[in-house]
Parts: sequence; structure tokens; C-alpha cells
Amino acid sequence: MTTLLKVLLTSAMLLTASGSALALDKPQGRALLTINGLIAEKNAGNETQFDSRMIDALPQVKMTVPTPWYKTAQTFEGPLFRDVLKAVGANGKKLYVVALNDYAAEIPLSDLAKYDVILARKVNGKVLNVRDKGPLFVMYPFHKNPELQTKDIYSRCVWQVNRIRVE
Repeated sequence: MTTLLKVLLTSAMLLTASGSALALDKPQGRALLTINGLIAEKNAGNETQFDSRMIDALPQVKMTVPTPWYKTAQTFEGPLFRDVLKAVGANGKKLYVVALNDYAAEIPLSDLAKYDVILARKVNGKVLNVRDKGPLFVMYPFHKNPELQTKDIYSRCVWQVNRIRVE
């Protein structure tokens, strides 16, 4: 193997390792989200915590969606939910997504494989605070998939998300 090839392979491995490690560093700020259960990557005991910097470091997606909670379509922005779970090495069949007020919804992992569900941190460019349904809001692509416009799916759109358990 040539020296150049060795350097390129080593560089690629380091970039890959640093890219996956970035999201799992210990939070520097207050934790917005805690994930536990069937996860491989942990940064706080038996769970993973994400602060705002870590959530924002993941690839971001925007979608403008009409919902039952707003009079007009809103633009939601945040990482794909499946990318957040990939960062922690989630390995289960369902999620229990819990809000600050302890409202919880069960979401099958198959939803996240089939649809581009996001874990929104912003609405219309503004970071969500607790009064505005923050810190995180599960949002389905209702505009692209009319079959999602049901009470069952709407109930999975938890806002004020702060905990997820993978089972």
C-alpha cells in the first residue's frame, strides 16, 4: 500500500470517527433532550443527552406544513428524527416520546423509516421556547402524505419534547 493511500484511508477513518463523535460529546450547555433505552452510544451514564449545540450540529431539514395547531402552514426546522436516533445507535421497534408535562406518545420506528419526520427546534426561523411548544416538537410531513392526517398520527406530534425511550 502506498504512503498516499495510507494517509487518505487514515484521514477518512478519522473524519468518520469525528463526525459520529461530535453529536455524542457531553453537552456543554443545559440538556434539551435525553434518550435512553436500547441505544448503543451514551454520554451520560446509561443515556445520551443533547444540548442545543449538539442538536444544531446534526443535518437540518425545513418543511412548511399545515397542522391542526396553527391557523396557517408553518415552517418547521430541525434534524430528521431518524438522524437523532442514528447518532445514539438506537435499536428497537418503538419510541416513547415524553414532553415536559409528562404527556407521552408511542411512535413506531417504522414511521421514521417511511416518513421524513423531524424533531423541530425552530418554527418560522425562531427557536422554540417552552411557551411556543419547545424545546423540541415532533413534526410529520402532513403536506406530502395525506394518509398521515389522522388523529392517531396527530397524537404522535408531541411538543415540548425532552425525553425519548427506545424499546
